[in-house]
Amino acid sequence: MTRRFIKYLAENQMNIDNSPALATLENVLLPANMDGSQGSNRAMGNRPQIKAANDIEAIKAWLARFWDTKTTFDNYRKEAERLLLWSTMQLGKPLSSLTHEDWLSYQMFLTNPQPAARWIMRDKRKFARNHPEWRPFSGPLSLGSQRQAAVILNVMFSWLVNAGYLAGNPLSLSRQRARKARPRITRYLEEDLWLEVKQTIESMPRETSRNLEQYYRLRWLFSLLYLCGLRISEVISNTMGSFFCRRDKDGKERWWLEILGKGDKLRIVPATNELMVELSRYRQSKGLTPLPLPAETLPLLLPIGSRTDAMTRGALHAIVKKVFQQTAEQLRQRGEQFIPLADRVEQASAHWLRHTAGSHMANNDIDLRHVRDNLGHESLSTTNNYLHSTDDARHRETEAGHKIDW
Repeated sequence: MTRRFIKYLAENQMNIDNSPALATLENVLLPANMDGSQGSNRAMGNRPQIKAANDIEAIKAWLARFWDTKTTFDNYRKEAERLLLWSTMQLGKPLSSLTHEDWLSYQMFLTNPQPAARWIMRDKRKFARNHPEWRPFSGPLSLGSQRQAAVILNVMFSWLVNAGYLAGNPLSLSRQRARKARPRITRYLEEDLWLEVKQTIESMPRETSRNLEQYYRLRWLFSLLYLCGLRISEVISNTMGSFFCRRDKDGKERWWLEILGKGDKLRIVPATNELMVELSRYRQSKGLTPLPLPAETLPLLLPIGSRTDAMTRGALHAIVKKVFQQTAEQLRQRGEQFIPLADRVEQASAHWLRHTAGSHMANNDIDLRHVRDNLGHESLSTTNNYLHSTDDARHRETEAGHKIDW
């Protein structure tokens, strides 16, 4: 690092006397000279695709794309909010005036946000966003969290450039390096832990009709999350009518599940024989026909005793979490050597099952392109809508290599 750049960092880590008061994105008030309406990086003269007249409005327009995915929305808002507050309070310039050098300065700031009294919540506690002691940070960011911040903010700036709000992306010179950083996925269940979870479900009581309905609902929910790699939000927002059947080139009928997912992207997921058996069992436990009708509007998962109501995100998370907790308790009862496994499965959440599905498919030699399409990591191109032979090959490989084996 050159002396000139060290001097630049020192000059820009300053306390601006007339900076706005610290507040969350929803409540921060920026003076006219810092709200970005005249930012030096604004795309003046172009035809913007959003109505935003200042930086906060632009950030909110970007965040609006993720309103239906709470975890993503919260993470993206957190990173945008931190940068906005640092830019205006610490650097004394609008977010839409940031340069590449400013971004390098912010990266240094993330390793040790100072002054701590302004930026870090005391005693590493996490106060609610409306609490007077709320701060943007709970401490210095780890290397992984710094990388995540870079990825998220690069997405934001790129979108604002494409929307015609900004002239350029100050992170673009660092983009290649950020793309090389591929964090190791650890939030998934290894084969032995996944087997323990299935055994927990299989041990559920089935003496009464209500017990049996709960048992089939659990099997169906975990089948959806694992065999299809669905997000909780996708389970809630899609319906039974999304199942459809079509013949492949050999005349074999194959079932599919059409999912409207994150970012309003449509994808089709192979509905394997195992999945369709679980669907039929679950529907019959609810007094429904074994297979859904094309126009059926029933949710993919229903509350116990109901044949019409949709379930909430919180209720689904609680159901999955309870299974993981019961699995952990059963492991601890076997002795001290099982405590590490118990602690790991107790940390798991519904989203772990999505990572588990992807990891197990990849480990079972399913073509990674098929894994990508099953999970919806990238939208299919227009041409792929007509390449049924590719879809059929994906279905055959998923059917052969990805099983739940109840």
